[in-house]
Amino acid sequence: MTDLPPESLVGKTIAVLGGTGPQGRGLARRFAAAGLAVVIGSRDPQRAAGTATELAMATGGSVSGTDNAAAAAAGDIVVVAVPWEGHADLLQGLATSLAGKVVVDCVNPLGFDKQGAYALAIEEGSAAQQAQALLPESVVVGAFHNVSAVKLDDPETASVDTDVLVVADVREAGDLVRDLAGCIPGVRGVYGGRLRNAHQIEALTANLISVNRRYKAHAGIRITDI
Repeated sequence: MTDLPPESLVGKTIAVLGGTGPQGRGLARRFAAAGLAVVIGSRDPQRAAGTATELAMATGGSVSGTDNAAAAAAGDIVVVAVPWEGHADLLQGLATSLAGKVVVDCVNPLGFDKQGAYALAIEEGSAAQQAQALLPESVVVGAFHNVSAVKLDDPETASVDTDVLVVADVREAGDLVRDLAGCIPGVRGVYGGRLRNAHQIEALTANLISVNRRYKAHAGIRITDI
């Protein structure tokens, strides 16, 4: 276990929808290791429960697993880490459960072909903006788009060594998610503008995938001079 979480996160439960996938599982691991209560959500509650048991043993943290709907209801802060293909359908069904909550969208709408990864054109502008349109009673924040899932879920990686760009229309919610990012060793949450700027951050993941393939790395980003 690491140091205690910041005061803004004390007593809050972090739900990770899609928490059995690579990105969601890695974030859940790091949040649990930071001393936060974590609920893993999945379409398969048994798989979520198994992942939760494994992460609880590995981190010594408080981790439980259930289906996505129950996880959404249980979380004070809800991280959406599901595949892009299921993004809209999932959120449409959870609008009532997520009302009044901070929803952190880290979904990257990407396509893949023989030339590699590329950003998809989204009607609303970005996955984060789509989430806000589908969740009018929630406060959506975009974050964790460019963090290596491999590094997050590797217990041998002591420091993830990256910045997380956080985009939000509500300053307090953005600050809360920056605190959440800072719970991960080596990570700093950096304000990246309003939600309308999410597209560039989501699309940057395609560039990082290209970097990683060329250099056999798990690259992240750093913002200089701040």
